[in-house]
Amino acid sequence: MSLHERANGQRSSGAAGWSLVVPLKPASAGKSRLASFAGAHRASLVQAMALDTVAAALACPAVADVVVVTGDEGSADELRGLGAIVVPDEPGEGLNPALQHGAAIATTRRPGTAIAAILADLPALRPNELARALDAAREYPTSFVSDADMVGTTLYCAGAASCFTPRFGSQSRAAHLATGAVELAMPGIASVRRDVDTESDLREAVRLGVGPRTRIALAPLGHGLAL
Repeated sequence: MSLHERANGQRSSGAAGWSLVVPLKPASAGKSRLASFAGAHRASLVQAMALDTVAAALACPAVADVVVVTGDEGSADELRGLGAIVVPDEPGEGLNPALQHGAAIATTRRPGTAIAAILADLPALRPNELARALDAAREYPTSFVSDADMVGTTLYCAGAASCFTPRFGSQSRAAHLATGAVELAMPGIASVRRDVDTESDLREAVRLGVGPRTRIALAPLGHGLAL
């Protein structure tokens, strides 16, 4: 059993902390820009990155629940095995409606919870770095962490469900700033910012140190990646 699973096994249903919502596309449809790199292994790599992201989130001491909103039945059992709450993407209307759906379920399960949305493509995510960002987020009604390219968003936080208005998508950093959300730009959270869309992103994630499932998924690919 990994550190992530051990930490999740010790989690109390009454633990104080954030409820994280994770949107997850079916692995077969995710990360098209990795197709030339991963070929036939793309779906397994996408699934592995998502599982490592969720496992790291569950191991974070600031997190009480992780709600995964997905239509990917192929990943659902493994996600539940990690300890995540898996719900179908009933809205089926895109990323932000899926996040609102997950937030509503999280609030029903844990009234008064603080809500955060985190993307499922952070394979190098460190629980302590996520905790650092979430602890800083408690100072503001809404806040976010931009991606490493300072264009998108990897983490969006709201101290109350009524303030949860995610604006993920193209140019989401600017969109979140426009809503008044505070950008969390402290040092020491590189793994929270390192999402993966391209081969270059993936190499940077490997340099930071990806999770065990992603390492296994990368093993047959080679490409000079030092794991």
